[in-house]
This record gives sequence, C-alpha cells and structure tokens, in this order.
Amino acid sequence: MSDDIELALRSTRVITPEGVRPATVTVVDGTIEAVLPYEVGVPAVDLGDDALLPGLVDTHVHVNDPGRAEWEGFWTATRAAAAGGITTLVDMPLNSLPPTTTVDHLGVKREAAQGRTHVDVGFWGGALPGNVKDLRPLHEAGVFGFKAFLSPSGVDEFPHLDSAQLARSLGEIAGFGGLLIVHAEDPSRLSDAPAGPAYAGFLASRPHAAETDAIAQLLHLARPLHARVHVLHLSSAAALPLIAAARADGVRVTVETCPHYLTLSAEEVPDGASEFKCCPPIREAANRDLLWQALADGTIDCVVTDHSPSTADLKTPDFATAWGGISGLQLSLPAIWTEARTRGHELTDVVRWMSARTAALAGLDRKGAIAPGRDADFAVLAPEDTFTVDPARLQHRNPVTAYAGKTLHGVVKSTWLRGQQVYSEGEFTEPKGRLLTRTG
Repeated sequence: MSDDIELALRSTRVITPEGVRPATVTVVDGTIEAVLPYEVGVPAVDLGDDALLPGLVDTHVHVNDPGRAEWEGFWTATRAAAAGGITTLVDMPLNSLPPTTTVDHLGVKREAAQGRTHVDVGFWGGALPGNVKDLRPLHEAGVFGFKAFLSPSGVDEFPHLDSAQLARSLGEIAGFGGLLIVHAEDPSRLSDAPAGPAYAGFLASRPHAAETDAIAQLLHLARPLHARVHVLHLSSAAALPLIAAARADGVRVTVETCPHYLTLSAEEVPDGASEFKCCPPIREAANRDLLWQALADGTIDCVVTDHSPSTADLKTPDFATAWGGISGLQLSLPAIWTEARTRGHELTDVVRWMSARTAALAGLDRKGAIAPGRDADFAVLAPEDTFTVDPARLQHRNPVTAYAGKTLHGVVKSTWLRGQQVYSEGEFTEPKGRLLTRTG
C-alpha cells in the first residue's frame, strides 16, 4: 500500500467487477490504487451503507453546443450528468452547428467544451453522404466512432445515408478498424404521423418493421467486411432474433437501449404529452418486457440515455410536429434502478449495463470499473432512498422530462472524478472534466 494515498472511500457495498462487498478503495494521483478489506487501517471517508459505484459512462448524449446551446450546452449537460452519477459522456455529432463531420468541425466542438465540463467528455464523428474522405482524418483526430442515420435525422445539416452510401462509409470505417454506430430505421417503412395529440398515431407511423428492416440491412453489409457496428437506441424487440443470430454467426454487432424504453410504455402516454416523443418510439409494455429479457441474456449490451433535449416551445401538444427527444440525463440511473430492482436485478447488473459495457463500447479502458489502475470515478448511491421528479430541480437546460412526477428509487449523494468530488448533495464544484480522445 502506497504512502501517497490522497483519498480513501469506505462502504459496506462497493460494486466491483467481482461483485458487491464491503471494502475500502484507495486513490493515488487520480487513479484507483487498491480495493482493500473494509477494516483496513487507513483514514477514509466512511460512506456507511451507501453503495459505491464506478462512475457511469453514457455514450449517447446530444449536447447541441455550439449552435443550438439554447437546447442544451456543455455546462448544463455535464452538471446534469454529475448529479446523476455519470462521470463520462460521449457527445453525438448532430444538433450542434456545425455537426462533428470534419476535423475542423471537431475543433469547433472541442473549443466550445473547453473548461466548461463538470465530467469527462468525448466525441463521436458523423458519417454523411459525401464525407467518406473525412472519416479517417476524424478517426486519427480521436473521435470514438461514427454516427450514421438510415432515415432522416430531423435536422437538415445531418442527412441520412442510403444503401450505397452506407456501404461506402462502412467499408471505409472497417478499413481502419473503426466503429459505426447507427440509427436504424428504414425510411420506406416510415409514414407521416397524423396531426393531433394522440400518441397512437405517432406510434403507428414508426412500426417495428422500420427497425428490423434497417438492422437486417446493416448486419448484411457488416458481415463480409467483418466491420464493427453498433445499433443505437433499440426500441423494438422484434429485431432481437436477427441480432442474436448475426452475433452467433460472427458478426461484430453490439446493441444499446435506453431508460425510456425500459421504464415507460405506450399505454401510459397521455394525449398531447410530447415529452414522451422520441424516434424510434416508446412501444407497448409487452415489448418492454422482451427488452428486459434481452438485457438479462446479453443480447442487448448496454443502456444509455439518448438525452436529446430541446427548448420547451418545440414540445408542442401535436405529435406530428413536436420535436422528438427524451431528456433524461440526470435521471437515468434511478430510473433504471427503480425498474431493475422490481425485476430481480442487482446493482451489479446496472453497473454492467451503464458503466462497464458502455466504457468497453467506446474503448475507455480506464473507465467503467472499481479496480486498480482505473480512473477514480465514483458515484455514491443511496439505493433504498426515494425522490419524486420535479422538472424544475433538474440541471439540464430546459425543464422538460417524461419522468415528471414519478417516484424513483436511488438518490445520488455524491459524484467523484479522478478522486475529486464534483457533486455532493445538490452542490457542484467548478468544472474538473477533461476532453477525451480515442487512444486505441
């Protein structure tokens, strides 16, 4: 044991890769030095029975800064992340202006974030029609992979790829060993949602087949290239057999879903409540049950927020015209824990889905576990405590959320980044986050 210990945290419930156990975790130079027996004789911050988790890693966040910072910015998004026990996020390349589709645009994004992040932040690049030449330079500049849409994205500056364009982009990315992450909905299966406040019409406009057909196309192209692909925000359980079969056949595919697909259902969406609108849509409760089964058996790898906020005026009561996106960054851990505990899951499962596997997806080998050599990123959670969601008390820029009024289990008491407390009981320090680049 080093004489240079700068921090020790002691808890009866430390979530380690080997399971939950009483332990004392020591930190040197921002790195976890050791996970020691609970009774070890070193001065420590005693967390009692509060659980000590590795900081969560959210690989699907739309910060929108610069260009649409009135929707969300780095300062507010990363405060919301810290308040929710998230210590690392990876920002999506669209909804900011310019989108992160060239090395120059990446520089603009990094400049906007510099000095304004309360947690660590990395960046995805974008794959657009006509930017194949930009993909390798972006990869070499350190983006974690490339986002593509197979259907319209909702913003004109980030058009979707058709089949031929997808094949060209995927071939290029596979050639340098990169990762393509895909919004998989087939535009030929989508229709215009009818005007009005009824959710059923919007849901019918984006059927299960839109996801299954797009995913089938992606898997077909990835197989001969031995390309690494990732399916974003899976909402349809109908695609699970395709994914499982492809993986068994050697296709390098991973899959995520989101808290809103796992905790909300189409049956509960009130008329005009477009805070529930997202693409692909929140589906029926029976579909939700199948997503949970796929998480349990490993067909779905991880859970991320797809935090996609907007100003409140864009969330009109008309499901045809309202902006589609769920704001849930601060609430993702308690939302998932609330549902997971009723289904017989443990905190170790939640950590696997929301920290270990998301870190692995992005190649963040210093994140995602309480283990020697990892960054000393922690979330302290009171798992049995409850709170009722008040949108006005959330840290993201616009107080709109589909979780309003819900009572959730799991209160984040404090959040630590490389051994430094960045959030505690509603209070924040000055920003201590770093801008991350892919190193592998």
